[in-house]
Amino acid sequence: MIFIGIDSGTQSTKALALDAETGEILASSQEAYDILGGLPNGHLEQDPSHWIDAVRNVIGSCVESLGKRKQEIRGIGVSGQQHGLVVLDENDDVIRPAKLWCDTSTVDQCQQFTRDFSGDSELIKLSGNTVLPGYTVPKILWMKQHEAENFARIKTILLPHDYINFWLTGIKRMEYGDASGTGMLDVLKREWCDEIIEYVDPSVREMLPPLGSSLEPHGTLRSALIDEWGLADGVLVSAGGGDNMMGAIGTGNVKSGIITASFGTSGTLYGFSEKPAIDTGGEVAAFCDSTDNWLPLVCTMNVTVVTEQVRELFTMDIESLEESVSSAQPGAGGLCFLPYLNGERTPNLPNGTGVLHGMRADNLTPENMARAAMEGATLGLAYGLNRFRVMGLEPSEIRLTGGGSNSAQWRQIAADVFNVPVVPLATAEGAGLGSAIQALRCSGDGGSDYANLCDKYVELDESKRSVPNSNNVSIYQELLEKLSKLTKDLSETGHL
Repeated sequence: MIFIGIDSGTQSTKALALDAETGEILASSQEAYDILGGLPNGHLEQDPSHWIDAVRNVIGSCVESLGKRKQEIRGIGVSGQQHGLVVLDENDDVIRPAKLWCDTSTVDQCQQFTRDFSGDSELIKLSGNTVLPGYTVPKILWMKQHEAENFARIKTILLPHDYINFWLTGIKRMEYGDASGTGMLDVLKREWCDEIIEYVDPSVREMLPPLGSSLEPHGTLRSALIDEWGLADGVLVSAGGGDNMMGAIGTGNVKSGIITASFGTSGTLYGFSEKPAIDTGGEVAAFCDSTDNWLPLVCTMNVTVVTEQVRELFTMDIESLEESVSSAQPGAGGLCFLPYLNGERTPNLPNGTGVLHGMRADNLTPENMARAAMEGATLGLAYGLNRFRVMGLEPSEIRLTGGGSNSAQWRQIAADVFNVPVVPLATAEGAGLGSAIQALRCSGDGGSDYANLCDKYVELDESKRSVPNSNNVSIYQELLEKLSKLTKDLSETGHL
């Protein structure tokens, strides 16, 4: 049996075909696309048709590579970028481009929520989460206030992976994991929070599709697509989920003690919890996961985007960047890089800017700047990891994904900054693999226990495991305190 995993992200859509018997990735494909250009600052949008075209093409490519074995395809699972707002009219046509997770045009709407609900703490009491610019609900309010004509046309609200599932099956549905990132779900009860929905508009309640368990199938593949790809009848489409929820499955993060850290353009840090993990301070997102448990999560907007900026500034290739970081000492000679080039989500600084602090004539070198960029991006995630610890989530191992995990220097910095052993995956990128594993589990052919499935299909690259260096750990603990204090002082005085 073969299961297809889809990872539909901001920059590209990927597909992989997993052999359920051997665990081998039999085929894979990827198609890139762009964010819409010419929009005002803070507005980040995509045309959902680009995702559909890409999904059609990457599945088609995998099917072609499989040859006669395509008849063995039994299920498809979809991972999608979280929080994006997809709005459909009465004919199920897309009304406007999707506002993405990284869109920060909704700062005013978030402030309205905070003001009218008497603070973030009251919002957290209602749903488990505050309302942040990345979430879906302020995007809906933004549409009502800025595009009233479009808002009046909305018949259905979907998230990106829901929209892809709808195209695959003809069925509209939301599951708990991705729905918890809308800001409208009460994560304790796994029910819609009526107070938040009605604040936007009572009509929104009817725009939301049915809500259900992440363990249940979404539906079966449409007959037209069965015919197009030449597949056997009855191909199952699993519930799917947000990229972080699927990444948790794909990295084996389905039991306590394991934390996943994604070092991509942005960064995420998330763990597993058998009970709602609610941060009263609102800095850790209290999401549901795709195993019907919970997924405490911290997201930062600036990880490889920071190192890429420095690399381009000094016209370094990847190898040169690695050598530069290696040649500089931990602490980068006193340089401290506050990496908020795209604003920031944790801490919540949507209009934040980057700061290079501690420059002297003897330390302002390309090598120190390269290391400070890598350290600053990692320390941003460490701030969130410390919040996990305060909440009682103590990591024993951190599993790395994303482009940054390919760097030996970055892996060691991560181990030292986090003060926890880190290890990358030997298998495919987490979200796509997690989607295929979910489809396998949903079919009933692989058993129902995610821990056993992940033990079978998720492989770690033990040759690249990094353990903390105690001397460096103390350096980075001091540097994190410095970075946190600089951030606090500069933001409170309006200089960040």
